[in-house]
Amino acid sequence: MKTIRKVTDIKRRRKLSAIVWTALLAIVTMTLIYFEMTALLYILATLGVTAILVIVAVADLGRGETHSALPRADDSAAIGSGISSTYGTNKS
Repeated sequence: MKTIRKVTDIKRRRKLSAIVWTALLAIVTMTLIYFEMTALLYILATLGVTAILVIVAVADLGRGETHSALPRADDSAAIGSGISSTYGTNKS
């Protein structure tokens, strides 16, 4: 019972942290727009997009696909036309 409480507390804390960061960034963005500091806003936006691209590039996106070495069957034509699948029935 105690571990469930810890998990929910961690989730709640992460959610609150995300909300605080979002609010803070919104306030900073609105302040920069209000004081017409668009050059600084462009630089920060460029750095933010660059950071996101680096995170995606470093992420191990193929890790979830290691469970199967076989390619998936393409039954889209059979599903769309109502024909039963013949994938894997050829005995050649």
